[in-house]
Amino acid sequence: MKNKVERKKAAVKKQENKTVAVNKKAAFDYFFIETFEAGIALEGAEVKSVKKGDVSLRDSFCHAENGNLELKNCRITPYANVGAFAPDPTRSRRLLLHKTQLKRLLGKAAEKGFTIVPVKMYFKGRFVKVEIALAKGKKNYEKKEVIKERDVKRTAEREISRYTGK
Repeated sequence: MKNKVERKKAAVKKQENKTVAVNKKAAFDYFFIETFEAGIALEGAEVKSVKKGDVSLRDSFCHAENGNLELKNCRITPYANVGAFAPDPTRSRRLLLHKTQLKRLLGKAAEKGFTIVPVKMYFKGRFVKVEIALAKGKKNYEKKEVIKERDVKRTAEREISRYTGK
């Protein structure tokens, strides 16, 4: 039989770098200039919900308040067995970065056309991490080009598979 410590280590290894949520809309709406890894301040019941995968990064964004970077509009569905003290599902959550990273990121985001968006949420060991990106918005014609390229690629793959018999 494994002892308690060995079971805990095995559980942490199994959970390592597990992606929980991806913001696909952000990849469509923005060009990512630079990405950063940030920790996130969660309450106990929220961590259980994240482990379960009840997270949505769609329409979420990062905002600087009081010298801190906060994740806004990120929906973490309350854990079912939390009781009467369930936190608000869309509350602001503090992102944890080094001061130098934070200053650099906020300085670049202050330039016109740049913003900070969350890209994905994942586990790194036993910690929940959020990948955020310094991003520049795409124009409508650039989005249409992306859709057109994707459709052309899809039809080409379909034609190739039809002729090769796969």
